[in-house]
Amino acid sequence: MLDPRRIRENPTLIEEGLKLRGLKVDLSALKVDSERLKELEQKRSGLQAEGNLIGKEVANKIKSGSLPNSDEIALLKKQGNEIKKIVNLLEEEEKALSKSIREKILNYPNIPSKEVPIGKDENDNREIRVWGKPLKGKEYKEHWQIAEELSLLDTERSVRIAKSRFVTLFSQGARLERSLINFMLDLHVANGYLEVLPPVLVNTASLEGSGQLPKFADESFRCAEDDLWLTPTAEVPLTSLHRNEVISFEKLPIKYVAFSPCFRREAGSYGRDTRGLIRLHQFNKVELYWFVQKDKSKEAHQQITADAEAILQALELPYRVVELCTGDLGFSASSTFDLEVWLPGANTFREISSCSICDDFQARRSSIRTKKGNQTQLVHTLNASGLAIGRTMAAILENGQQPDGTVKIPQALIPYFGDQLLKPQKI
Repeated sequence: MLDPRRIRENPTLIEEGLKLRGLKVDLSALKVDSERLKELEQKRSGLQAEGNLIGKEVANKIKSGSLPNSDEIALLKKQGNEIKKIVNLLEEEEKALSKSIREKILNYPNIPSKEVPIGKDENDNREIRVWGKPLKGKEYKEHWQIAEELSLLDTERSVRIAKSRFVTLFSQGARLERSLINFMLDLHVANGYLEVLPPVLVNTASLEGSGQLPKFADESFRCAEDDLWLTPTAEVPLTSLHRNEVISFEKLPIKYVAFSPCFRREAGSYGRDTRGLIRLHQFNKVELYWFVQKDKSKEAHQQITADAEAILQALELPYRVVELCTGDLGFSASSTFDLEVWLPGANTFREISSCSICDDFQARRSSIRTKKGNQTQLVHTLNASGLAIGRTMAAILENGQQPDGTVKIPQALIPYFGDQLLKPQKI
């Protein structure tokens, strides 16, 4: 969430930051509301202090011998009660205005970092580096073709069970999915992450805290009978692990890794990636999440990106790192590196991980702070897919396909999968 103080003191700076994202906003009304809120807070605080002084004066006079039912004491009590009535009215107005301001600010995305390249959309993103040698040629099949030939998945039966954009994995497909999850978790734990298995259902406050609500309500699946939603990413419950907490300064950085099923409506994406494992309503993902000190977040961004890259390198999958421009940033991010894996069958790079730094944006929405001595400040948060399982499987199928119809399993994954090849089989 954007800082209300900055909106009050320098709304033009915020407007210019949002303009880089392609948003034209006028914060003048919000500035007025914020100034009014500050006035209310100051007035209430002053009256409360005045009321406290009257209370002490009453106590001192009684202690000095004044009768509790004397006119003098009665007059002071009357003054105190009048102040209480005014304070109560101010508190109600303050509460309502604070809620209104928060609801408005929750709709605004994070401000891009100064280092982020300026641009309108993905066409203005900047390639940072390429790892590996992408395979190119007309002989390569797309992953969904390979998966069907090897009987790894079934979409038609999945429609019978649920609806379109769901898949059911069978035999080698299910085993490969499970192998990838365990492999990724083990590698990240070995690199210093604490493994977490969070709830799949999350409440509204958790989604608001991570930045998913109210902006992406239409993208999420909601349980009609409860204040619960199916999580779109483990980033949501991981953010809320420390919601409304003060984390000891000495404990930072905190590095979590979590596997979770993820659920998204993919509204507006119909017609794109309708076959295979790329764009589904339900998919599995391993998520990396950091809570760090304010002055360590830039360094942490490089490291969390490297940790996600380590999976692709271990699996021998060619990829590139792309820095997103201002117009292509996610809602909560101030800066993002996308990892795009090479798919030779589709003859394209495909995003497989977004590695984002969110500064104090999520921490302010979730009230997550740290304290060093007498100084309390918001933490910074970072997240990265480490990785999306379905897309990783798609990359293995396309990059490992052999002329005889088998698929070569990456060397690092063989101990988990239990075989060197995916082979044709009937189910």
